[in-house]
Amino acid sequence: MKTILKTDITVKDICEGFVYNELEGKGLFGLSGKLTIQPEYQRNYIYIKDKKDVAVIESLLKGYPLGLIYFNKVSDNKLEVLDGQQRITSFGRFVTNKFAVKDENGMEQYFSGIAADKQARILETKLTIYECEGSESEIKHWFRTINIVGIPLNDQELLNAIFSGPFVTLGKEEFSNSQNSNIQKWSAYVSGSANRQEFLKCALDWVSKGNISDYMSRHRFDTNIAELKTYFNSVIEWVSSVFKDVESEMRGLEWGQLYEKYHKEAYDPAKVSEEVQKLYGDPYVKNRKGIFEYILGGSKDTKLLNVRVFDEAIKRSVYSTQTAKAEPKGESNCPLCAIGHDANKSKIWKLGEMDADHVTAWSKGGTTEDKNCQMLCKTHNRAKGNL
Repeated sequence: MKTILKTDITVKDICEGFVYNELEGKGLFGLSGKLTIQPEYQRNYIYIKDKKDVAVIESLLKGYPLGLIYFNKVSDNKLEVLDGQQRITSFGRFVTNKFAVKDENGMEQYFSGIAADKQARILETKLTIYECEGSESEIKHWFRTINIVGIPLNDQELLNAIFSGPFVTLGKEEFSNSQNSNIQKWSAYVSGSANRQEFLKCALDWVSKGNISDYMSRHRFDTNIAELKTYFNSVIEWVSSVFKDVESEMRGLEWGQLYEKYHKEAYDPAKVSEEVQKLYGDPYVKNRKGIFEYILGGSKDTKLLNVRVFDEAIKRSVYSTQTAKAEPKGESNCPLCAIGHDANKSKIWKLGEMDADHVTAWSKGGTTEDKNCQMLCKTHNRAKGNL
């Protein structure tokens, strides 16, 4: 790949013809339209979130180095930002009065309001830019390499770069636009940030059954995302129709997998809601995130709930009581062995050879207290099964 060092481009040059879509968080053009600031493989603008945009401008004013910036030369009259998009967008947003920085007196000042010498200091700052030219694979390999430092690209941002094309562009417009009115609804079930591509990643994960890379490769040049949108919305609508109440623990669950497994089953939303609230009020349920799959699966797999088990003190106490009663009678201290007909009928098991069990199963209202505890040999406890 060929690279040319440029040291004569200033912030003013970059900001000539700067166009920024504030709603979508995209810095689009600079250098009088010659520079595409956010190619489709780039992440959305994220500096605004933690005030790094302010830090960029303060660095300009103090004369601090801003690091290398890389452009991809697409043609003689077209450049793309390969690395440095966040910094460049910050330049343009400040120069076009999109945000303010504090002066030495702590007063917030927009670009148009700061002193002329400070304006000049910003605009005349020269940038160190490498202009790169090469094949698509070379450019994207370099893009992956230079983003090892700074704010690292997450997996989905890297996949967007590798499989850039119309499909990625449309996918980002739908799922990576923080102004999309559906984001709030989706956020009840999907964790992460639209700007960091996590909604797009989720949609792709669901529709591809976990094979995102393969799916993006096959659909890279598609000019519509109908299948992606339809599947994602089908999952969301299914979840919201089954569960009337939106709980915080729903966020980030593997809803795509649950949809595949259970969406053909019939559920009564009113009864489901009643069961959810009952489980939320149960002090023995330790894993609330498991409640939803537990209900979808017919309220059978209690392991999903991580129901509180008997502590060691209760186990030892119950073991001692059972053993003290069993030994004088010549019976096993496992109640189920004692009523059996094999060699273990009179066996006294060691504490480590036994497990604590609910006499009345938790799923049938039994509590996790000493009065509802019995010690069984491991074989009988596994056979009993129901927590």
